[in-house]
Amino acid sequence: MSLDVLVTGANRGIGLEFVRQLSARGDRVTACCRRPADATELLALGVEPVALDVTDPDSVAALRERLYGRAIDLLLNNAGVGVRGRPLGRIDYAECLAFFDTNALGPLRLVEALLPALRAGRRRLVVNMTSKMGSIADNTSGDAYAYRASKAALNMITRSLAVDLADEGIACVVLHPGWVQTDMGGAGAPVSVQDSVAGLLAVIDSLAIEHSGRFFDYLGQEVPW
Repeated sequence: MSLDVLVTGANRGIGLEFVRQLSARGDRVTACCRRPADATELLALGVEPVALDVTDPDSVAALRERLYGRAIDLLLNNAGVGVRGRPLGRIDYAECLAFFDTNALGPLRLVEALLPALRAGRRRLVVNMTSKMGSIADNTSGDAYAYRASKAALNMITRSLAVDLADEGIACVVLHPGWVQTDMGGAGAPVSVQDSVAGLLAVIDSLAIEHSGRFFDYLGQEVPW
């Protein structure tokens, strides 16, 4: 069964690889990014990039209007900003707010805006890309306050969405992609983007409503909150 999938942050890294692998297996992909004119790799895949800035309510509203009457089986909230170490004494609070706006509130905006499309979908699945750096139990190295806190907030938002949408049969989970060889993860990361996304898709394909509100990595292992 092919799926209607919406991917944010689709023009590079993990998002682009999601589009590549989803398209290759026959799913219909709406690939969203901030600057469609620069998304040459999406165009090379034969996928039309769609403009979306998850921090801009007008941009989110425009996407909602564009998709009016459409069904979405899988909403894949991948767009995010990456790790920047700011040690105590040099915290940039404006940067912290920007991280929260993109990493935590951005996915929430999308879920709210696209609820009618999710309700109309067959799969009814929301996947929010998080990180083990958002796990409180896993934090043994400190630092990265803005990134860690924004991903922890995303985790809590996802847990609340799972509770609030359970009666509608909409499952909401957070997934950790591993430490991946992207612009964010760096060339020295141990996991290729291809292997990460292949693993993530295998996990996504196995998810059901009973998994809603949980936190898994790309190998399907549950991650502590």
